[in-house]
Amino acid sequence: MEAVPRMPMIWLDLKEAGEFAFNAASAVSVPRDFEGCSTLRKYLGQLHFLQSRIPMGNGQDAAVPVTWTEIFSGKAVTHEDIKYEQACVLYNLGALHSMLGAMDKRVSEECAAGAFTYLRDHFPHSYSVDMSHQILSLNINLMLGQAQECLLEKSMLDNRKSFLVARISAQVVDYYKEACRALENSETASLLGKIQKDWKKLVQMKIYYFAAVAHLHMGKQAEEQQKFGERVIYFQSALDKLNEAIKLAKGQPETVQEALRFTMDVIGGKYNSAKKDNDFIYHEAVPALDTLQSVKGAPLVKALPVNPTDPAVTGPDIFAKLVPMAAHEASSLYRCVRAPAGAGRDGRDGMGGPSVPTPGLPCSRLWLPTAGFVPGTTVSTPGPPPTSSPRVPPVLSGVFTDVEASLKEIRDLLEEDEAQERKLQELLGRVPPAPGSPPGLAEVSKECSKYLELHEKASFTNTELHRAMNLHLGNLRLLGGPLEQVRAALPTPSLSEDDKQVLQNLKRILAKVQEMRDQRMSLEQQLREMIQKDDITTSLVTTDRSEMKKLFEEQLKKYDQLKVYLEQNLAAQENVLKALTDANVKYAAVRKALAEVEHKWNTTVQTLVASYEAYEDLMKKSQEGKDFYTDLEGKAAKLLERARAACQASEAHRQQLLER
Repeated sequence: MEAVPRMPMIWLDLKEAGEFAFNAASAVSVPRDFEGCSTLRKYLGQLHFLQSRIPMGNGQDAAVPVTWTEIFSGKAVTHEDIKYEQACVLYNLGALHSMLGAMDKRVSEECAAGAFTYLRDHFPHSYSVDMSHQILSLNINLMLGQAQECLLEKSMLDNRKSFLVARISAQVVDYYKEACRALENSETASLLGKIQKDWKKLVQMKIYYFAAVAHLHMGKQAEEQQKFGERVIYFQSALDKLNEAIKLAKGQPETVQEALRFTMDVIGGKYNSAKKDNDFIYHEAVPALDTLQSVKGAPLVKALPVNPTDPAVTGPDIFAKLVPMAAHEASSLYRCVRAPAGAGRDGRDGMGGPSVPTPGLPCSRLWLPTAGFVPGTTVSTPGPPPTSSPRVPPVLSGVFTDVEASLKEIRDLLEEDEAQERKLQELLGRVPPAPGSPPGLAEVSKECSKYLELHEKASFTNTELHRAMNLHLGNLRLLGGPLEQVRAALPTPSLSEDDKQVLQNLKRILAKVQEMRDQRMSLEQQLREMIQKDDITTSLVTTDRSEMKKLFEEQLKKYDQLKVYLEQNLAAQENVLKALTDANVKYAAVRKALAEVEHKWNTTVQTLVASYEAYEDLMKKSQEGKDFYTDLEGKAAKLLERARAACQASEAHRQQLLER
């Protein structure tokens, strides 16, 4: 049967277009190929876009006459309705696909069935006779039957299993029986006119022919199963049905006659061989055909759906900038319907839902100080901590001593000179000063008194520096030691294993709380982005008002998954908060102990930091003292030289007086 000649297919004529203001010449006179199908689909889509924006329907303000020729009568039919133009274009799309299928391009029958199905289900049936419900249903069954017939041909070429081929062939019979019932209907017959008889005769012949093919392959299956009696009856039934098909094939084309003769050779040979084998070899009883299970058809083809607004087919919407007010109103309505889409349970909005609280748990209460931690202010302060026993720098002490020695020597020189002067007066009485002698000693004495006063004040400050340094000496020695020594000096908590378990459990729950917060924020952000990008105005323009509710429901489905995640997050929040509350109760005693340790730890650290800061301040003041004493030392040294010179001059004057 693989080489059996193909049966002819029924195809439909295209309707002819009359006057219409928006007729596109390329759409009403399309080439008879797949490019023509593409042109019709594009034109259909643009008509849909136009109709959704301009009131051109029946009885509407912008309606214009649309004229097309009715197929069977050849009469021109006019309606003031743009949907009539769409219906006729859709009919031509189905007719062109049927024509291509009949031209041996056997991939079009399902497309034709899809076009006729969409036309039957979405448009009025009163436009013209060729688009009535009965005629369209007939066309659909014819196209599906021919599509199944093509599938049968391919299945036989691919050597599919006999039972599957039989079921496919039986389904061809079912489709053609439905078509034949429509053709036998008196109303349909009157609508079709003279072609009704030709179609009916061909369809009836095909019913018997493909029934014979189905029983032929059932006989092959019986042969494979070694049911030789069943094989005989199936082949006999196939032969009987083929003979009926031959009777109905009178007047059919030569291709039909060739197919029937070829099939007769196959079935006749199979029947004769099976009967002979059973009579002389197997001797199985031949059952009656009605006692065997009937062959159920396997519908493996379908009417391919038509989507007039599919951008991949229609191309860009040339009326995209025309958005009617009704579409804006519908878009606003959609936003109102969409508003609860992100709402959580109990009316809580997923975008502004309650955050996950942590009752009575400031972060510091979960901080666990460790012996290995030293505050940054201690280790990052500029300048190294003292590495030996801290004290006022020895340089300052040396300068202090030098100044004190110089001032003491000056004072001693002045006192010695004064004593010599008194002795001279006791010997000689009041002695007049030497003529022209400088008043050097008086000035030296005055400056010495001034420097002694400054030295006394600085000495007090120096003593205070030593005392202040001694106050921080212990902490500074600690900071000057190894880091491990500092760590050992800091207080650490002493927790039992149970306390540690309580603490770890609380940390684990708080980590879960943070995870829920992050997830909530992520989901809210996703929801915001989806809502901001959710503009269905373009879809609303091309959707009938009666389909708005359905469109809203379909569009809102994209929020379902996100809504489920948000509701799960909110539901989990209750459990997490309960666990957090229980853990917080158990944590109370541990929190109190940790708070005490934390207070001691902070106090110790603050004391160490204060000591180090005081050390830096003392070092700064020591440097200032050093600078002061360095300056004072220079002045004292100069004053000492002057004092020595003045004392020598005074001594020389006294010697002169004594020699006289």
